[in-house]
Amino acid sequence: MIELKYVTGYAVSLRPHQVAWMAKHSYSSSWVLVKQQKKSEDKSKLFLFHARDAIQLKMEGLKSVEPEYSCEQAFDWTKVFEKIFD
Repeated sequence: MIELKYVTGYAVSLRPHQVAWMAKHSYSSSWVLVKQQKKSEDKSKLFLFHARDAIQLKMEGLKSVEPEYSCEQAFDWTKVFEKIFD
C-alpha cells in the first residue's frame, strides 16, 4: 500500500485512520510517498517513508523523519520502485 500526499510546507496531513492503518501494518511493504513543492516555480521534491514512520511523520512533519529515499525533480522512478519492491 502506498499513501500519496502533496504538501507545500513540511506538515504531512495524514488522517487518524491512515496513521492507525500504517501502524498496524508497519511490518508490511506499506509506504507514504510525499511530493513537496513550496512554490509553483520551485522544483518538486519527492520523499519516500516507510509506514513505521507514519506517527512521527504526522506529529512532527518532514523535517523530523529520515526518508528511505528522496530526490528532486526530475524524479528517478526506477529507484523509487526499487525501494518499494525490494
